[in-house]
Amino acid sequence: MQEKRIEKRLVSETKKMGGLCLKLNSQSANGVPDRLVLTPGGGVYFIELKSPGKKLDPLQYYWMGVLNRLGFSFHKLDSFDDVDVFIELIKIGGGAQHD
Repeated sequence: MQEKRIEKRLVSETKKMGGLCLKLNSQSANGVPDRLVLTPGGGVYFIELKSPGKKLDPLQYYWMGVLNRLGFSFHKLDSFDDVDVFIELIKIGGGAQHD
């Protein structure tokens, strides 16, 4: 399965629940997450999308640590199942870091 298909599912499922799934493009910082998910009620989640089984690279691990230390939730999603679990988690107000 390609990363793009997983990304499309995340965008679609986020939209269904009334949220936004914004593409992040940083020209000043390499390794920032792919997407920013904003949900009704003020949820903020940073998402790194990967092809199944792919690991985060060192800069992505760095950003995961920075964002977690600032109190933000960072998730690595690499399957439809990961997307579905993430969506259910944020529907119930969860969102602890997942990699």
